[in-house]
Amino acid sequence: MTSSPIKNICVYGAGALGGAIAAKLASSKESQTKISVVARGTHLEAIRAGGISLWEADADSPIVAQMIATSDSGELPTQDLVITGLKGHQLGEAAPGIAKLLHSGTRVVMILNGVPWWYFHRDSQTGYAEHQIEELDPNGDLWRLIGPERVIGCVAYQGAEVVAPGEVKLANNGHFILGEPSGETTGDIEAIAALLQRAGVNVSISSRIRDDIWSKLMGNAAFNPISALTRGLMSDIMEDPALAAMVGQVMSEVKAVAEALGSHIAMSVEERLERSRQIGPVRTSMLQDLLAGKALEITPLVGVVVSLGKLVNIPTPVSTTILALVTQLDRKNQQGAE
Repeated sequence: MTSSPIKNICVYGAGALGGAIAAKLASSKESQTKISVVARGTHLEAIRAGGISLWEADADSPIVAQMIATSDSGELPTQDLVITGLKGHQLGEAAPGIAKLLHSGTRVVMILNGVPWWYFHRDSQTGYAEHQIEELDPNGDLWRLIGPERVIGCVAYQGAEVVAPGEVKLANNGHFILGEPSGETTGDIEAIAALLQRAGVNVSISSRIRDDIWSKLMGNAAFNPISALTRGLMSDIMEDPALAAMVGQVMSEVKAVAEALGSHIAMSVEERLERSRQIGPVRTSMLQDLLAGKALEITPLVGVVVSLGKLVNIPTPVSTTILALVTQLDRKNQQGAE
């Protein structure tokens, strides 16, 4: 959509992943590019006062990057590129704010775990092209105000955590996968990938971004809710034979739904389980949110696996049970936070 140089970039939701990308972009040599972030609370105040301090994995000192920071996107000019760092359950509420940043050529890179709201846009595999997933976009605001035609999908393999207001720590040297919903390698995606790479972000382009979405979801659909229910680290879960078996069952269900929708996941469940045993004492994002009293990202990670399973007649009994349990946990957790 955009053929002009990318001069204005806004990271909407500058938490852990968004903050890390904003810091890298703002500290890069792209002198003509203006970086802004939309954030809130004490994190926003800290960014305004001293920028974002980004601790890369094993670094002795942080990257400190200054940028424009606001809680109101209406204070910013329209952008050539918007990168969202929000979780799936936060996007609907943010849609009007994101829409204020858009001009006719703006592209929107959405870093999301789980199945995204735009999933069936230009999908040629399933016969469900342009089908809208209501529970991911209940009022249709994302589809109407942002538009799936602007979106570039993004799958992130990057451990990150906001360790203090204005301070982000990376757990590893991560990797981001970008993909057009159509599978095309467009000029837009090449330009965006190149810009991110120059800023030190490890990026690749995929022609089958849905495969990448499901491949990551195999892990997230299992580990996130089970870690929240047990308060366990990934290593704790994998050391318990019963929980490890449950992880495998969820992975099998996710893989079956993905394949029924025309996606291909190269790694077997057994291979994925073995890889998971090597990850170590990691606290999942859902467990981080639970301990912080925040709403949990349930629907994109678990709920949609169940609903899409029904759509393609794939049973998901273990995921259905976990969905009920973690929904109840989230309800009680939110009541306690009030």
